[in-house]
Amino acid sequence: MPSPLPLAHLPPGVSLTCSSEAPLGMTWLWSLLLLGLGLGQGAWGKPPPDAGVPLSSRVHQQAPLSEAKHDDSHGDFQFDHEAFLGREAALEFDQLSPEESKAGLGRIVDRMDRDGDGDGWVSLDELRAWIAHTQQRHIRDSVTSAWDTYDTDRDGRVGWEELRNVTYGHYQPGEEFSDVEDAETYRKLLARDERRFRAADQDGDLHATREEFTAFLHPEEFPHMRDTVIAETMEDLDKNGDGYVQVDEYIADLYSPEPEGGEEPAWVQTERQQFRDFRDLNGDGHLDGREVGHWVLPPAQDQPLVEANHLLQESDTNKDGRLSKQEILGNWNMFVGSQATNYGEDLTRHHDEL
Repeated sequence: MPSPLPLAHLPPGVSLTCSSEAPLGMTWLWSLLLLGLGLGQGAWGKPPPDAGVPLSSRVHQQAPLSEAKHDDSHGDFQFDHEAFLGREAALEFDQLSPEESKAGLGRIVDRMDRDGDGDGWVSLDELRAWIAHTQQRHIRDSVTSAWDTYDTDRDGRVGWEELRNVTYGHYQPGEEFSDVEDAETYRKLLARDERRFRAADQDGDLHATREEFTAFLHPEEFPHMRDTVIAETMEDLDKNGDGYVQVDEYIADLYSPEPEGGEEPAWVQTERQQFRDFRDLNGDGHLDGREVGHWVLPPAQDQPLVEANHLLQESDTNKDGRLSKQEILGNWNMFVGSQATNYGEDLTRHHDEL
């Protein structure tokens, strides 16, 4: 078997955690953890019984475009900069002169149009697509960090056999995990990963393109993977196999009571109330697949579209519903930052403090 991969290959949001209040429960995140680490011969036993996941790890909340306050009225466009560029690129633009910043923005405008219909204008859809692209950079980075590890034959695709062999090791048919103490657990994980891979592999050729591999690693980001995320969550929580998540199964995923008994902590009581008031939508006492989906993949506002509308409205001087390169560069300081705009903001802050 291969040696374990470094922790740097763990996808964002996946971490090794230990908690006395949250049992492992073989979550789909754990399956993803095995993919990230690989299985080293003699270096990996079954997961420790007290290894838990953060309480919020099942819920895939949409991250804000920026943590900055959206306050354009005072000339503070930091939110817009981070939404349009992504946080890391926004920091880089902050160090540029106005001339360099405008030049960089001009290149981005050309790319937005080129990636769209190439008609010389930036439409609302093209602007939204660009913002969504910048906000997914951390996901693309995690895929890039794993790609060479799993594309072992360097053909530009990750085949199921490649992924299986790198993650679980090479076995002869019928001998899978014969040398592992908890073989049944690993067989279940292998079957689950194969099911997820087949769902991500939309053309069914058992070879994942980069986009399909991204859907495998980050299923919560792809609408066609929604059923897979729900199915894996149901399997994790539905311990009695009745096809529903009962309130005690829901609580058991979060809290392991002390052996000697005693009262439940107040936060556990709050979670029971949350289950009744907000998880169990039809009030029948348990969660079905639809309710589990509403919980772990809650409906979210299309933030890139909201920001794209805002940038278009603020820059569309002739009100034709689209942006020319000249219009965007004419309002460049809203889209991107520079040393000059930061200097101006510093002066404003200093004046306010006085």
